[in-house]
Amino acid sequence: MRNWKTLLASVGLVSAMLSGAVLAQEGGEAPPIEDLPREQTLILQNPEGVINNPGWFNIWVNGGGGWSTGLHQLMMDTLWFIDPNAGIDGVTHNSLTTGPAEYNDDFTEMTVHLRDDIYWSDGEQFTADDVVFTVETQMNTPGMTWSGAFSTQVESVEAVDDQTVHFTLQNPNSRFHAVFSVRWNAAWIMPEHIFSEVDDVLSYDFNPPVGLGPYTLHSFDPNGTWYIWEKREDWDRTSVADFGEPAPQYVIYRNNMPIDNRLIEMRNGNLDMIHDLSPEGMFSIVEQEDDVRGWFPGFPYAHPDPTLPMVIFNHQDEKFQDRRVRWALALMLDARGISMASYRGAATLSAISIPPTGTHPDDYHAPMQEELINFELDTGESVIQPYNPDIGLQIADMVRPQFGDDVPTDEEEIRRAFGYGWWNQNIEAAGELLRSAGFTQQGNDWYMPNGERFTFTLMVPSEGVINRLGTIVAQMWTQAGVEVTPEVAPDSWDRQAAGDYEANVAWAVETWGGHPDLSFFLDSYHSEYIAEPGELQPARNWMRWENPELDRIIEEIRTVDFTDVERNIALGKEFVRLHLEEMPNIPIMSYNVFVALSERYWTGYPTAENPYANPVNNWANARYILTQLEPVGN
Repeated sequence: MRNWKTLLASVGLVSAMLSGAVLAQEGGEAPPIEDLPREQTLILQNPEGVINNPGWFNIWVNGGGGWSTGLHQLMMDTLWFIDPNAGIDGVTHNSLTTGPAEYNDDFTEMTVHLRDDIYWSDGEQFTADDVVFTVETQMNTPGMTWSGAFSTQVESVEAVDDQTVHFTLQNPNSRFHAVFSVRWNAAWIMPEHIFSEVDDVLSYDFNPPVGLGPYTLHSFDPNGTWYIWEKREDWDRTSVADFGEPAPQYVIYRNNMPIDNRLIEMRNGNLDMIHDLSPEGMFSIVEQEDDVRGWFPGFPYAHPDPTLPMVIFNHQDEKFQDRRVRWALALMLDARGISMASYRGAATLSAISIPPTGTHPDDYHAPMQEELINFELDTGESVIQPYNPDIGLQIADMVRPQFGDDVPTDEEEIRRAFGYGWWNQNIEAAGELLRSAGFTQQGNDWYMPNGERFTFTLMVPSEGVINRLGTIVAQMWTQAGVEVTPEVAPDSWDRQAAGDYEANVAWAVETWGGHPDLSFFLDSYHSEYIAEPGELQPARNWMRWENPELDRIIEEIRTVDFTDVERNIALGKEFVRLHLEEMPNIPIMSYNVFVALSERYWTGYPTAENPYANPVNNWANARYILTQLEPVGN
């Protein structure tokens, strides 16, 4: 971009850094921390606001309860977990099973072998009857959380014996087990001995809850701002025991906490893990508190989550149906300015449609560098190589004067933290692409083939880094001659699903993170799921991209075993190459989460140096963190 520093100043972003003290805001009533032994208590920030129905624990029905209260993080369990990072003992954990799913040759049947040493928190043994009841109840009860997933895929399910479940599927599906595989969330197993006695599961609050996890409910705020969980005496009869005893006796989840409250409470010793901060908040607390750190030991601190913020185009809008137009818009952007405006330079860029997190840098980003460097784009007037593998290095140099030794100097560390590269801004090549697509330019303004000014609206969130991202992207396009108006749209996800938008800044890619298989998002890209204009679009092909080659890749993935890593990576690379040619949306960067970890009372958190789990504590995989923590005094 020709003058991105001026644009940054114009939106008031450059001097927004926090300093010193912050003012408190009301964030809900504090839990009775003083009633618990602090050295035995882990206190986490739940990113949710006030829970509307705090006594609702029926996670299988949306009754106004919370999702990040500790309920599914500490108390629930299901068949498998897949960590977004390296995992403690490999990425996949056979949680309630003795091994991976077993399919027949054409993937129309799945058999699961269950463990015989797992017990519910009320003493009942976990058996195949619980799994069968979970599936059949939701198949037969529309309105339950996983009723659609089961009713559209399962023909029948039966308990062969107490520890064996057999599924017959409606169609071949080598990824059916993913319904029971936790990344953030999955189909949790219901206690058959409890719910079989309930007349109406849709109105049952499941209070107090009974679970398979290592913690039980201790107490909660009737006003919906905190939950306390206590370690089971028989924690060794849960699957978490595979990795050792959870260290904290008590775990508190605190929600409805504005950023400044999170900072104050961590500084006061009343918060051990902050789910997320603004970049400024993170920079402030690591500078002022010696015992607080982030995922990376220094800048950029944040954890790259397995989601990928991007510009999403509505392909059912004529403006975006030509790949040359989409590529032109990509080449009008300056990744350096985007990084500085959104994350103050702490972004992890990705030029390909796979988040640069977990195992993906080793599976895709690093191995495909030579391909990206040699990638050629025909603009109609010239052939260019648009990829710049050194943009991350340039951004590191830009922030080093401010953050000094906190910025890594090792080239590989920089690439993992700042990204492996992005596209050079090339306004001239963008113009060549638009001209080849029939556009004309009058002065600095671009006009479409129909003679109308090339203009559109870009939906952005109301606040946060993604709002900043959308704002700067819209300004870069406008400066390049495409009139783009950022629209603050609190309902952007709903409108995106309905196709009621032109372009949006969000994500259409979510991956396992710790596993190279891309079906978590890619299967829904198949053309069979594309909705008619005006109808709701299934997640996650929000752009409604349709391509025969894309269908072929997806259909082949459906026939490949999940454990065939080599073939899954090969098919993933085919998708990356197709995406590069078509640029159906513009991948920009990982959704970096500024997790703050206080080592005042606990140590052993997952970090970039020891990436055994996702550090974002509202993910269900966070339960494994508790087995690796140690009190600071030990």
